[in-house]
Order: sequence, then structure tokens, then C-alpha cells
Amino acid sequence: MKRNYYLLFLVAAFFCSGCNSYSKQNERKKDEIMEIKTPQFNSDTAFTYLENQVLFGARVPLSKAHESCATYLNETMQRFADTVILQEGMVELYDGRVIVAKNIISSYQLQSKNRILLCAHWDSRPFSDNDAENLFTPVLGANDGASGVGVLMEIARCLSENNIKIGVDIIFFDVEDYGMPDFYKGKSKENTWCLGSQYWSKNPHVIGYNAKYGILLDMVGAQGATFPKEEVSLYFAPHIVQKVWSTAKKIGYDSYFVDWKGSAITDDHLYVNQLANIPCIDIIHYDTNENSFFPAWHTTKDDMSNISKETLKAVGQTLLELIYNEK
Repeated sequence: MKRNYYLLFLVAAFFCSGCNSYSKQNERKKDEIMEIKTPQFNSDTAFTYLENQVLFGARVPLSKAHESCATYLNETMQRFADTVILQEGMVELYDGRVIVAKNIISSYQLQSKNRILLCAHWDSRPFSDNDAENLFTPVLGANDGASGVGVLMEIARCLSENNIKIGVDIIFFDVEDYGMPDFYKGKSKENTWCLGSQYWSKNPHVIGYNAKYGILLDMVGAQGATFPKEEVSLYFAPHIVQKVWSTAKKIGYDSYFVDWKGSAITDDHLYVNQLANIPCIDIIHYDTNENSFFPAWHTTKDDMSNISKETLKAVGQTLLELIYNEK
């Protein structure tokens, strides 16, 4: 009888242990489900981050506005990211002048080798090329520059408050918009646009840096924006284009991420592809009917009046959905 009681005790202990193990497994599964839940992109906050940049004025390299905005971006991202690096490098402008580019690089989950890259440029154009009466007036760049950065700042905030399973690097490239203007008739070099991304692609912030893919945001805040499938992106990373556009369609933003083939655009992603060998795509506003960017592009009218919170939401929520379902 004593042996029988002892046997019953062992059986009961086994089942209790099994129940306890099963309970812990369920808890872990619940935790995992909570971890991969996609956070909500706050377009009001993104709008504020965008507006804060524009309030400094035109962020043209060597200007006070540029210097002040660099400090703002650096300090804000310090609150959100695991680490922030201010990468400074000498770059040569179209007219031979050499200036310092400031790339602001924020990273999450530093230990993870499974990484993705998100990027946008934070400087603005020193000339209003498409505004003949104000040709030499710097562009405020609410859409062309600040919109992509504003979206990524809100994504950075979301990443800081919600666990992710992959590594993410967010780069704000400098001196993207200082390319040679049409009115310049002097000697020039090739590849005068996207100088910050060219510098980073040749000198990554981490030796041997690699990412599964990259996504560039440019002009992603205008009312009624459409983002066709840009041709350089389709050449270097068609699978990433399909991934992003399918995600947008799944969550109801296919009116923004349209199923059209766009033109090839010289933008930061070109050099990330060619020099850093990271497949990178460009989400960029382009009107294929007009064969041009948004109407206020490179004019004095690229101000806050062009910005739509709905467009910021469409882009930001699509990227968050992608990030939190990445394996």
C-alpha cells in the first residue's frame, strides 16, 4: 500500500509538472504574440516632428538652420534609439567646394545580425530651381526632406516603446539636395547629388555593415501622393518592392502605393545599392501622368501647406507593419 501511495504521488506530481510547463508555454506564446503586435503610427506626432524641422528654416549645409536642426535630430533620436552616431565626412560639392556632411545614424537591437535599413535625407535644396522668380532662395523642404525624416522619427519612437525581433538602423543622410543646378556653367564633377549617402556607402558606420534590405523615403507627405514602383528599385530589389507594396495593399493603402511602374530616379538608394551592395528601394512621390514630382518641388512653396497627415500615416503604418512582421 505504501508503494501504491508513492506511485500515485509520482503520477500526480508528473501531471502537475506537466500542467505547470504547459501554462508557462502558453504564457511565452502570449508574450510572443504581444511582442509582434504592430504598433499604431501616430500621424499627429509625425507631423510635429516634420514641422519642427521646417521651423528652423531651410536646412542648407553651412547654414545656422542646418546646424540647429542637426542638434535637434541628434538629441531627439538619442531619446529613442539604443545608440546614435553622428557621422561626419568631407564631401565635394558640384563647384569644387568641400564641406562636412553630417549623417545621423540610429540603431536598435545592436546584437542582431538580421537587420534592415531605413533612411531619408534631412537637408534641403539651396536653390528654388523650379521657381524662376526666386531662383536663389533656399527651399524650406517640408515635403522634400522633412517628411521622410518626420515619418522615421515617429517610427523610431514606436520602436523604442514596442519590442522588435530584428535589428533596425535609421539613417538621416545629409547633402542629398546640393546637386549641380542647371544655371551653373563652370567645371563640375559627376555624381553631385546624394553626397551624404555616397559617403556612408563607402564608409559605413560599422565595419562590414550589412542589412537584408533598405528602404528610402523621399517626398512622402503631400496630399494625395502616389508612390509608383520606381525603376531603380525594381532593377536592384524587385522582391522588396513587391513586399512593401503588398503590405500596403493588405492594410488598405494601395491608393497611395499604386501598381504602376515609375521612372528611374537618382536618389540616395542608388548609391546604397551600387556602393554598399545593399538592395534598397525608394518610396517617392511621382506623378507618372505629369512626368514630374509634386507641384511645389524645388520651389519656395514646399512648405507645411503641402503636408497631409493621411499620407504620413499611410507610409508610416506600412513600414511598421513590415518591420513587426519581419522574420
